[in-house]
Amino acid sequence: MYQRIPGYRSGVKWKMITASVIYFFIIMAIVNPSDPSTEVAGENTTDDVTELETEEATAAEEEQETDDQASSEEEERQTEEEAKQETKEEEERQAEEEAEQEAKEEEERQAEEEAEQEAKEEEERRAEEEVEQEAKEEEERRAEEETEQEAREEEESSGSVSQEQAVSSAESYLDFSAFSKSGLIDQLEYEDFSTEDATYAVENISVDWKEQAVKSAEGYLDFSAFSKSGLIEQLEYEGFTSSEASHGVENISVDWQEQAVKSAEDYMDYSSFSKQSLIDQLTFEGFSTEHATYAAGQVGL
Repeated sequence: MYQRIPGYRSGVKWKMITASVIYFFIIMAIVNPSDPSTEVAGENTTDDVTELETEEATAAEEEQETDDQASSEEEERQTEEEAKQETKEEEERQAEEEAEQEAKEEEERQAEEEAEQEAKEEEERRAEEEVEQEAKEEEERRAEEETEQEAREEEESSGSVSQEQAVSSAESYLDFSAFSKSGLIDQLEYEDFSTEDATYAVENISVDWKEQAVKSAEGYLDFSAFSKSGLIEQLEYEGFTSSEASHGVENISVDWQEQAVKSAEDYMDYSSFSKQSLIDQLTFEGFSTEHATYAAGQVGL
């Protein structure tokens, strides 16, 4: 309560002492009002009290200003500290976020590296398996080839007898008839020799295939009539080469005009022809127009 009394409000020691003295004299004046010295003292005291109150008011204002200034400074300090604290917290937050981001990126990088490593190992494993598979297949292929080779050698060894039989059969056929090379192979296969044995036989006999073409041409003329080109075609059909067929036809003794007459007679035995239609048929068979016309005349057309 004493802090509400003027002189005691500021709490300043000297002011409180001064106020106590003044209040003492005021009390004494009130107690002894007839004493002139007391009146003078009272007047002086009143002036002093007024001056003291003024000083106290001024001091109170200054104190209030000081308090306000201190309060303002305290608020500014607190505001500054709060700003610093917020800045610090923001920096810490950012640092924490950066640390988390770096940790996340590091984790992702490690995961990516692990994935790449796993992919690389998987690729290497597959490559190794492919190499092993290829090596295995190559080994199996070689084993199979060796087995086939052994079987082939065994077959060749055991087939020598059948090949000799094929050679003997081929020579026998040529003693009684003429054959082209392919025709003789076909004949041996028809007799149940294998293609390999038949081919071996034909390639291992002494034979002039052009001479065989000559004999074959003569044999055809013994049973039927042919034009020159028709006989060449027949020999080629039998498997002779064009060169062998031409050689065979060029090296036989034959009258192609007489062959045209025989062919015309054969046609007339089986069907009816006008002169021109017979000429056309003989020409189609490869006879010359001259020989065809002559033959038509010889059969009465």
